[in-house]
Amino acid sequence: MNKKHINIPVFIPHLGCPNQCVFCNQKTISGVMEFDPSQVDRIITEALSTIDISSSDVEIAFFGGSFTGIDYSLMCELLSIAYSYVKKGSVSSIRLSTRPDYIDDRILNTLKKYGVKTVELGLQSVSEKVLQTCKRGHTALDAEKACRLIREYGFELVGQMMIGLPGSSLEDEMNTAEFILRNGASGARIYPTVVLQQTELKDMCLSGIYTPLAVEDAIMRSKEVARFFIKNNIDIIRVGLCASENLHSEETYFAGPNHSALGELVYGEVYYDLILEELKFLTEDDVKGKRLNIEVPFGAKSKAIGQKRKNILRLQELYGFSLVNVEENECLSAYEIKIHF
Repeated sequence: MNKKHINIPVFIPHLGCPNQCVFCNQKTISGVMEFDPSQVDRIITEALSTIDISSSDVEIAFFGGSFTGIDYSLMCELLSIAYSYVKKGSVSSIRLSTRPDYIDDRILNTLKKYGVKTVELGLQSVSEKVLQTCKRGHTALDAEKACRLIREYGFELVGQMMIGLPGSSLEDEMNTAEFILRNGASGARIYPTVVLQQTELKDMCLSGIYTPLAVEDAIMRSKEVARFFIKNNIDIIRVGLCASENLHSEETYFAGPNHSALGELVYGEVYYDLILEELKFLTEDDVKGKRLNIEVPFGAKSKAIGQKRKNILRLQELYGFSLVNVEENECLSAYEIKIHF
């Protein structure tokens, strides 16, 4: 039986990062204004009390800031707490997120000592122009070096990238996706840029320097990146920020592609493209008035149908099908499509 993967998130808001990227306000987005290390044990214990660990693959995840940039003794203290749960068998592993310029041999040896399995690296963009505009504080060469070291030490690498940053184009974003693939990542997160309150990016919006992407543009650009990752067997962990990340509040959110189902909308476009590819050799005479049956992998039905049946309606309008039906087939692998009439 495949176990359900569950992260126990522990947010470390901005403690490890003296840099202030124009888009960043980690205290706002995590909902954590102050960090109390003494509460970490309680956070993990309370989370575990709600989880059936016999049927779950549980991981402690240090998110929110640049974990490897915090005070070294504090980092070791937090890792030691997390590792105690690994040794007890309550959780299977530890993951963390950090920046490329906070990766070196000493850090990676420490992470190895405390049983860390996965390092999520905030790559955001590998365009030097975009990195400079966003005041990211490191270069693409720094990112490449960090990826190489992480892989050499045997960690799983996940690349976190952003869509629609100031000065960024779809070409830049595809280059970043290619960089993530080329440097050995097994997974990726895709984050369309949302403008948060109390950030320089908000000021850039107000002054007209930056215009955030519309939801539809963010969906289409994210879809192109997602399709690249899917084609190259990179696991997409998430598209878009979590609904829990306070984006419903005017105190947090200012502008940009903020949609509660953004990931679902992106996957809807992915499946629409996949269906069209299966139909591209057919003419209108081949299909008009016929019933189309589409088989998709287990769990993908809602994505293939699209929000508010968008994909069904588009296929009927484009090809003239009398009916479009979507069924799940447990024998199909991820993103595999079968059609018949």
